[in-house]
Amino acid sequence: MIMLRDQIVFDLIQKELDRQEDGLELIASENFASKQVIEAMGTVLTNKYAEGLPGKRYYGGCEVVDEIENIARDRAKELFGAEWVNVQPHSGAQANAAVMLAVLNAGDKILGFDLSHGGHLTHGSSVNFSGKLYQPSFYGVEKETGMINYDHVLEIAKKEQPKLIICGASAYSREWNYKRLRAIADEVGALLLADIAHPAGLIARGLMDDPLDFCHIVTTTTHKTLRGPRGGMIMLREDFDNPFGLKTPKGVVRKMSSLLDSGVFPGTQGGPLEHVIAAKAIAFSEALSNDYMDYILQVKRNAAVMANRFIDKGYHVISGGTDNHLMLIDLRSKGEITGRDAENVLIKADITINKNMVPFDTRSPFVASGIRLGTAAITTRGMKEAEMEKVVDLIDDVLMNKDNESKIREIKDGVNSWMKDFPLYK
Repeated sequence: MIMLRDQIVFDLIQKELDRQEDGLELIASENFASKQVIEAMGTVLTNKYAEGLPGKRYYGGCEVVDEIENIARDRAKELFGAEWVNVQPHSGAQANAAVMLAVLNAGDKILGFDLSHGGHLTHGSSVNFSGKLYQPSFYGVEKETGMINYDHVLEIAKKEQPKLIICGASAYSREWNYKRLRAIADEVGALLLADIAHPAGLIARGLMDDPLDFCHIVTTTTHKTLRGPRGGMIMLREDFDNPFGLKTPKGVVRKMSSLLDSGVFPGTQGGPLEHVIAAKAIAFSEALSNDYMDYILQVKRNAAVMANRFIDKGYHVISGGTDNHLMLIDLRSKGEITGRDAENVLIKADITINKNMVPFDTRSPFVASGIRLGTAAITTRGMKEAEMEKVVDLIDDVLMNKDNESKIREIKDGVNSWMKDFPLYK
């Protein structure tokens, strides 16, 4: 089979590589996968359909992909200390969808972390399946502290009586009290789901508390701090009978692992992406290495330095700091600049962040009063504490000169030159 190379698309891919190499990548949910992770995603494994699980496929010819998927599962179990995993979800959102389909009925109540306080769309947002198929209620942070008040979570849980409580966030920089949340879930008879999509790498290497010690079910993405391919995963520390008495047509109560497997396929997905699962297997092996341990320690150190530098410059960092890789900054401490303004002007300087609502925001999500930043990607490039202070200084310089085009061009040129000292793919 001979086909002409699609130079239009490959030129755009090169353009994106140039953008990544030339600029400062500070979006908290992004990272740079290794060459071997990227290589695995571009292999002939993409040609293979493999609906079902290893050894239980609906297609023939799955002997090789069965081996690869089993390697991915075994490495994930070792990395997180899990008894059971499903590595097939295409994303963290798909993993959450599969869990809810497996353990809930349409119209059941769920209690999640408010999107406007740092939660995720799949934790009950009205525009998401989780808010359309189930009855959501929410908890958030305290206005004075920017932190979760677990007494308040208990009050809401007692009032709402949810079947599922969800913890985890996309813009919350503090540790979670999984033990307290499990006690709350037990008191109201709910399952507890931890979505650790953001801090998964920190948790895997023992730098943050382990939700598998207390939560019934844990979901994660495999990119972000894990630095793998874009994808999702579901985990159990120990398998257990489902607590809601959901039965098979033969009347048998099913184990949670069996329910979750069926929630993924055939519940929410068809054939798994075996080329991505191969890349997941490689990423899990990388995350078990000493080099990765050095990396993820530096991610956490860098975030702490960055947050403190912002505070020193008069910015309001929500909750006053960070325990993980990210921080949420309320720009109202700096006057009238909005999150959208900040995102747009920083892009002109090749500094990529995202606008983000802050707790009790008075602006819409499309404008927002805050920005979210993370250190996972720039740490992959080799940056350390001293560079974090320089990054903050550059951001502040841009924001304080947001209407000065020549100044912003000067900063952009400086960023592009500086990034040559931290090559992305040598």
